Amino acid sequence: MIPGPFSYHRPATVADAVKLLATLGDEARPLAGGHSLVPMMKLRLATPEHLVDLHGIAALKGIRRDGNRIAIGAMTTQHELLASDEIAKSLPILHETALLIADPQVRYMGTIGGNVANGDPGNDMPALMMTLGASYRLEGPAGARDIAASEFYQGAYFTALEPGEILTAISIPAPAAGHGYAYEKLKRKIGDYATAAAAVVLTMSGGKVASCAIGLTNLHETPLLATEAAKAVIGTSLDAATLKKAAAAAVAIMSPAADARGPIEYRKHVGGIMVTRALTRAAGRAG
Repeated sequence: MIPGPFSYHRPATVADAVKLLATLGDEARPLAGGHSLVPMMKLRLATPEHLVDLHGIAALKGIRRDGNRIAIGAMTTQHELLASDEIAKSLPILHETALLIADPQVRYMGTIGGNVANGDPGNDMPALMMTLGASYRLEGPAGARDIAASEFYQGAYFTALEPGEILTAISIPAPAAGHGYAYEKLKRKIGDYATAAAAVVLTMSGGKVASCAIGLTNLHETPLLATEAAKAVIGTSLDAATLKKAAAAAVAIMSPAADARGPIEYRKHVGGIMVTRALTRAAGRAG
């Protein structure tokens, strides 16, 4: 189908974009990569009267090291993440996850900001950002504020963004040297959302897990932090009994929808398997 009529705006600064969104109100939508919004417009599930294209704002692009944190502009594409030496060195799990998003054509246009700001439970980056302890910079009519990724997601397609606000940057603390990491994703075919996925970042000391964070993708109406599952592995050598206990703790908080990817119990079952695989692979990389 063809989208309905709309007016197109291409601001050059964040301030101009915020002003447009605040002035135009509910009838305006920001446009990043467009991979979520444009298909909805084609199906007439979204009919904004105004599109505010963010591609002309240079300040929203780029990757830089800022002390012990990595700052990423919201309009940085998945392809640019994959091409970044800084990401490969400091945040290899981000590189691994970006490579599992859709296909090369989508990654050339899809942005990290669009992926995390949309509130789509199927997007891969939100759970990873929570696992990494990331924070988001939001800018709007009332000024700028920072919010933890773990506090940003409130429901399917419902986030902490206020009217007129846009997500402009992501700040991620650099994981400890020698950390282990893994993003395990089960999907039906290339380009599909996850049937279930799990992110793990951990450290090992003396052959035992010293710290651990586990995130879950597309297993609830929001991304999840599997806190109890992570606690279950601390101080252990990740033996079979511990892995089983951690997977069970993760499954206990899952509440996926039954859809074309499978019934609820199947998706929870494979969600537990993704957690086990991610923990095992992350531990193998730590050192």
